[in-house]
Amino acid sequence: MYHQITDMPPKGTPYRGLCVPAKKFAQQMQWLKRLGYRGLSMQDLLPYLEGTKSGKVFGITFDDGYTNVHDNALPVLQALGFTATTYFVAGHPGGHNHWDIEKGIPRSGLMNEQQIQNWARAGQEIGSHTLDHVHLTQLPENEARRQIEASKHRLEAVFGVPVTAFCYPYGDESAAIREMTRQAGYTNATLTVKGLALKEDDLFGLPRVTVSGNIGLIAFLIKCLTQKEHKRRVKKERKKERKTTLSLTE
Repeated sequence: MYHQITDMPPKGTPYRGLCVPAKKFAQQMQWLKRLGYRGLSMQDLLPYLEGTKSGKVFGITFDDGYTNVHDNALPVLQALGFTATTYFVAGHPGGHNHWDIEKGIPRSGLMNEQQIQNWARAGQEIGSHTLDHVHLTQLPENEARRQIEASKHRLEAVFGVPVTAFCYPYGDESAAIREMTRQAGYTNATLTVKGLALKEDDLFGLPRVTVSGNIGLIAFLIKCLTQKEHKRRVKKERKKERKTTLSLTE
């Protein structure tokens, strides 16, 4: 899970780790390629998640659709023969990360329609991140459904490609939201929950490995290629289960 591929802002900037320097991103991808792995979009990864294909593959996703992903990540992906999914905020091509400003996160531009077309023509996947980057569970049901459905329809109409991948903004979802996403015609959806995606996972609740801008290469490879993230996920899930059990018995 990536967001921006650009230089990290000054220390003390909120969420500065969401920016991964371009050279670091290129190094990460190049090393995975050297180790025999192939980076895939969610559309291309789906058969591996469903168990109909096997191989040394990993999914690459970018949230929000920043211009710096087009400028700095796309050339790397093309050079390596990788595909990736960008989840676009469908109502704001050419806009900026307006949802972040009140948190003190610096303003950053989003891909315009021409850049999104370039992304798709290069063999990369267009996914949806709602119309307006909203907290879906905090909306009335009709508005949540509109954000999920209309974003898909708008992206498909403008760019002429099927949009089957969805990402819940802020990782904010529920069983009802997952069902709306299924009914809208998506085939998969990702979370902000940290962990390796497993074959037994709900395709509408897929965890991801968060890549921070301050992570070193060795730590990155350990996160992606070992069971560390899986063990961390299992530990958190067991802790959550214990809390649920305690509250029920009380």
